[in-house]
Amino acid sequence: MTQLAKLRWQCRRGTKELDYLLLSYVDSEYALADAEEKALFIELLALEDDQLILTLLGDLDVATAGMKVLVGKVRTFAVDRV
Repeated sequence: MTQLAKLRWQCRRGTKELDYLLLSYVDSEYALADAEEKALFIELLALEDDQLILTLLGDLDVATAGMKVLVGKVRTFAVDRV
């Protein structure tokens, strides 16, 4: 299994909203991301589902500026696919 296939598998969280947000980013931008952003995305995937959905939907604030940028990108690429 390739690294991208493993990431796609980790993005499948069992809720349509999370699956859509995460897979949209992986499919459109992950390959273009620098090493820091890729590491942040893996860190984001490590969150529990309840924390992840609150983070991506804007109810839970993230600690670092880099993570804020990534969360914004994940949201943006999901909206652009609609």
